[in-house]
Amino acid sequence: MQLAVLGLNHKTAPIEIREQFALDATQVHQALNEIYGLAELDEAVLLATCNRTELYAVVADDVPPLAAMQKLFAKIGTAVSQEYTYYYKGEDAVRHLFRVAAGMDSLVIGEGQILSQVKVAYLTAVRVGTTGTISNMLFQRALAIGKKIRTQTSIADNPVSVSYAAVKLTQQIFGSLGERRALILGAGTMSELMAKHLIGHGLQTLLIANRSMDKAEALAKKYHGRAVPLEKRLRWAGRVDVILTSTGANTYLMDYEQAVELMHKRQGRPLVMIDIAVPRDIDPEVSQIEGVTLYNLDDLEQVVDENKEMRAQEAEAAYPLLEEAVAELMEKYSYFSIRPLMAAVTDRFEIVRKRIVHRAFAKLPDVQDDERRVIEGMSKVLVRKLLRDPMIHFREVAGTEDEKMYWQILADVYQLPLPAEARPEETDDAK
Repeated sequence: MQLAVLGLNHKTAPIEIREQFALDATQVHQALNEIYGLAELDEAVLLATCNRTELYAVVADDVPPLAAMQKLFAKIGTAVSQEYTYYYKGEDAVRHLFRVAAGMDSLVIGEGQILSQVKVAYLTAVRVGTTGTISNMLFQRALAIGKKIRTQTSIADNPVSVSYAAVKLTQQIFGSLGERRALILGAGTMSELMAKHLIGHGLQTLLIANRSMDKAEALAKKYHGRAVPLEKRLRWAGRVDVILTSTGANTYLMDYEQAVELMHKRQGRPLVMIDIAVPRDIDPEVSQIEGVTLYNLDDLEQVVDENKEMRAQEAEAAYPLLEEAVAELMEKYSYFSIRPLMAAVTDRFEIVRKRIVHRAFAKLPDVQDDERRVIEGMSKVLVRKLLRDPMIHFREVAGTEDEKMYWQILADVYQLPLPAEARPEETDDAK
């Protein structure tokens, strides 16, 4: 098996590239089904957030992993240049996921949403049926170490999120928010966080627009705002100072022509738009309109995080915990390569055991059922005892340079077929 991850994120790809790979829950489900049908793939988990899209996969040993991953990744979005992607395999892939789950690879270090997003990605793959032993161990351990780092370090203190950064940017632009009016497009988790932080920073007038009026009304009631129909967003946009969006819509909620009309009705009053959706809710061409100041998710990197230095220090403090978890998982993975031979040896002993017990019972026709069970049990214990020390030693050499030699020894001793991966490499002299 070969564990690998191919992905792109806010560090490697601009938003216009990332939004080509933005997937909602239904699309993730469909993508997993499509790529899992390819022969190169044994297991797969697809992590898709506003800042990253990553495919974790287990491919067969005889498959070139990078080429296979690129082929699979192209099924998710469009063909993309390698300059925008990153690729890790084996231990590096494990380490990358652990960093992601702990919030150490996020736009805002330590942000809390990513851990739940990793969990959702894993559970989705489980439901679709694309996980297996390798990915199950990987993601279960990632969730555990992500939680451990967040609870045993201060990386998650003073919670910060992308939504918070958006509101922080709003505050930097306007100063006091007490006299300002804001319109939020969307009523999901990100929108709720923006509403919470806006009110917390003193905003007095808050409008919530969403396709579902029930969700808009529930969110507006929670933060003393007003719900408005999404289809009338442009009319209400004329009455606010800032628009913040996070809907995940597949089409622009405001295109260039609509924005031109909106600014005409505003009669020169400036308007700030902060679009943290991926794909974007607002046509980027809107930024060319006089009076409009448009920010997207990538612009939030320029927002000063007052806890940035502290969080970076805590990330450093988390590395020993992370590396310990990586080492533990890699040790478990090392056993996988030897399991086929260990199973074959065990099967060979089991055949011998059954044959001897059968012969013994043939010589004891009057043996009772409870006596048979005792003899069966004793013979099984004897086999386990005889195999215990060789198996422990075999585990100790798993993943080392000596592994193939031990494969050869056990195969010779017990007359077992030698798997292809354990066969000595053919030299030029042997050809």
